[in-house]
Amino acid sequence: MSDLAARLVELAEQAGVDVHWHDANGRPQEVPLPTLRRVLGALGLPCESAQQLDASHELLRRENDGSQLPPMRVVDAGQPFDVPPAHAARSYRIEDADGIVLGEGSLADGERQLRAPAQIGYHRLLLGSAQTTLAVAPARAFGVGELGVTRRAWGVAVQLSSLRRPGDGGMGDFTALEQCVRAAAAQGADAVAISPVHAMFAAEPERYSPYSPSSRLFLNALYVDPARVGGAEAARTVTDAHNLRQEMAELEWLDRIDWPRAARARITLLRSLFEWSTADSELTRRFSAFRARQGEELERHARFEALQLHFRAHGTRGGWQAWPATYHDPAGPAVAVFAREHSRDVALHAFLQWQAVLGLDAAQRTARQAGMAIGLIADLAVGSDPGGSQAWSHQGELLQGLSVGAPPDLLNRNGQDWGLTTFSPRGLRQSGYSGYLAMLRTALAHAGGVRIDHVLGLKRLWLVPHGAGATEGAYLRYPFEDLLRLLALESHLRRALVIGEDLGTVPPDFRQRIADNGVLGIRVLWFERAQDRGFIAPRHWSPDAMATTSTHDVPTVAGWWCGRDLEWRQRAGLDEPGVDEAAERVADRGRLWRALCASGAAQDEHAPPAPEDVVPVVVAASGHVARAPAPLVIVPAEDLLGLCEQPNLPGPTDEVHPNWRRRLPETSAALFDGPVASACCQAITRGRRET
Repeated sequence: MSDLAARLVELAEQAGVDVHWHDANGRPQEVPLPTLRRVLGALGLPCESAQQLDASHELLRRENDGSQLPPMRVVDAGQPFDVPPAHAARSYRIEDADGIVLGEGSLADGERQLRAPAQIGYHRLLLGSAQTTLAVAPARAFGVGELGVTRRAWGVAVQLSSLRRPGDGGMGDFTALEQCVRAAAAQGADAVAISPVHAMFAAEPERYSPYSPSSRLFLNALYVDPARVGGAEAARTVTDAHNLRQEMAELEWLDRIDWPRAARARITLLRSLFEWSTADSELTRRFSAFRARQGEELERHARFEALQLHFRAHGTRGGWQAWPATYHDPAGPAVAVFAREHSRDVALHAFLQWQAVLGLDAAQRTARQAGMAIGLIADLAVGSDPGGSQAWSHQGELLQGLSVGAPPDLLNRNGQDWGLTTFSPRGLRQSGYSGYLAMLRTALAHAGGVRIDHVLGLKRLWLVPHGAGATEGAYLRYPFEDLLRLLALESHLRRALVIGEDLGTVPPDFRQRIADNGVLGIRVLWFERAQDRGFIAPRHWSPDAMATTSTHDVPTVAGWWCGRDLEWRQRAGLDEPGVDEAAERVADRGRLWRALCASGAAQDEHAPPAPEDVVPVVVAASGHVARAPAPLVIVPAEDLLGLCEQPNLPGPTDEVHPNWRRRLPETSAALFDGPVASACCQAITRGRRET
């Protein structure tokens, strides 16, 4: 290796890029030098020449030499932590948010450690004339055992968009969610886990995947129920004024969501109701107060939405990068002028955020009032669209020129490029983790828990340079310990559970590490298999993970039993060449039925139901999973209803499979009243009692 190449590798390792890594088969891999150059360049560390290498090395050296206190120091409660050398031998004081002194004194010559206070929270650390925020974290995240309930908790998972209620106009909303949580609570559920409600694109309703949002800092305004804005009578009036009654009735009875049509109808109503609201002085006062509290963050998001609609109307497609350059700076004069000249358009999107907050908050309050110990469990996507609101508003904190994805593994031999951006590790540290904390607080503001998609992303992410193939990426390390501590701190401050989606290929010690920090992993029926491919008895499942029958990305119990998923895989070209998956499924059905009988969830081991007889299987599978020692069991609504179709088929399948478009067959208020759902809920309740 030449000296230049060696220095390039050294720079990569110092920047947190794993030059050497192991694939899903345990084979060692090495990132090619051209890929390293592209990844480092996107991280703001150009290295095409010796001069650039020198400058990038020097930049990292200055950032890490300890001469400046970081904006935030994250430490463990009651434990010692290091003080940067440049700030040793100075007086110190630690104050809480109210100015109460939690510790003070002087560091002796050569002494470089302080002890964190036992009180968790965000405090102020003063070292001489310098100061920083001291985030003092608990040892573990808030847990189910701290809720103060004696029953074994269980809940339901729903895709919010799939919920139905009379007059919904073709897609779910927060009112339907309220009805759903009441119905689930009546069955004894303590939680309703919902799909992501992140802000999408008002200008592009055809983009509706909840895991590809515009911003994880705001909410999807399409989930606002128009009747909750100005009352049912006002909603009927504006519906008739726009001749939308027939359109909404047609959309309501579709089996699948027509996102562009339903979104246009709902936003038309919401815009009219916004204009109507200006006549209500009390409503205007409350909205103004909300807008003032949210400050610049909300204004930037509202301006983004208005700008994108404006440029799209003038023929510009794509994200903010396609706008004229003068609008690329959210704090620039061109954006300020636009905001003044289009103040009503900007105000509309701020208003819709207010209404979304009220709607989601009402659903959580309803859940708690109905007796749920947890209530809503929010879902946090792994990233956001690089052309979206968050990327535009926080260009210094988010990665540019790199996409989040996954290397080739056992499930996808071509690797994956999800087309998302996320936080820059350097940007996180330099901003004092402000964007990360804002994201967590948004997720937990109206929920009793959060599910973190691809939780391995707190430790490392596979990043692919724009324009490269998914295999041409590299792993980038993140400040895992700090992110985990802050997650535990926020969960305690809001008394909320944390669930980490840890499925797929993860490092050998990762699941235990997050469990030690109180983050629940996820165990899925289909993946709890022994080496002989038999299904592991639920009593042997992890006590440190949430248990579930299925997820939105895998077959439902009914769909797996009848083989519907195999039909979709074949149609989408996802089936394995040379493998008789149908024959394998016949054997697997026998294995599953034997496991269900062995756990006591089913009977008559030697007479499994026919493939088309799914009801006995879905009921038994619910009771089977409920017997796991998991602190929390979550069963998707699709399984409780015995549905054969899954919400999403991962991969490039949108042209084949109706991803994120399916609607549930029952209204939210009566979702669990049918015989199948009722039997499943009873089986879960019995199973949790027997744990």
